[in-house]
Formats: sequence, structure tokens, C-alpha cells
Amino acid sequence: MDALRITFLFAVTALAEIVGCYLTWLVFKQGKVAWLLLPAALALGLFAWLLTLHPAAAGRIYAAYGGMYIAVALVWLRLVDGIPLTRWDVAGAVIALTGMAVIALQPQGA
Repeated sequence: MDALRITFLFAVTALAEIVGCYLTWLVFKQGKVAWLLLPAALALGLFAWLLTLHPAAAGRIYAAYGGMYIAVALVWLRLVDGIPLTRWDVAGAVIALTGMAVIALQPQGA
């Protein structure tokens, strides 16, 4: 699987997880309507299914995915929550994405 496809798949996977968790958070923390739990469950199911599309061992995928999750969560913080990112946020995302790349793009059979 090439680097661009892996990166895109991780980003979509992270977005599905964040949407599912955010909708659940809206219901329980903000008192929004309970029907939001249905799309939340669908998004979390999509998240789990997307993780299965990677050819590597599950534990390695989960470890690498964590780096992308951090970056996408920070984009969500900026775009949805409207909170500006600090240079520390950006530096942390770069470090996390570097870790993701090291794990996800290692040579086959290493």
C-alpha cells in the first residue's frame, strides 16, 4: 500500500472516530437530542471497519493510526471548535505524524 493511500485511509479513519465520539459527546455533555447516537454508532462502526483495510498486523496499525488521530483531532479543534492551534500543537502533530510514518512505512519483512 503506497504512502499516500495509507495517509488518506488513516485520515478518513480518524475523522470517522472523531465524528462518532463528538456526536456522542454532544448528546451526553451538551444535552443534544438522543437520535444523534445513531449516526455516532454508524461513524464508530465505519471507523472500526476502516482499520481492517490495512494489510499490516492490527497492533502495528493501531500504533501508527494514533499519530494521524492526533493530527486530525487538532484540525478538528481548529475548524469545528474554533480554537487556534499553538506552535506546540503543530510541533506535537509533526512529531506524531513522523512516528506514524516510521511505523506505517517500514520496509516489508523488517
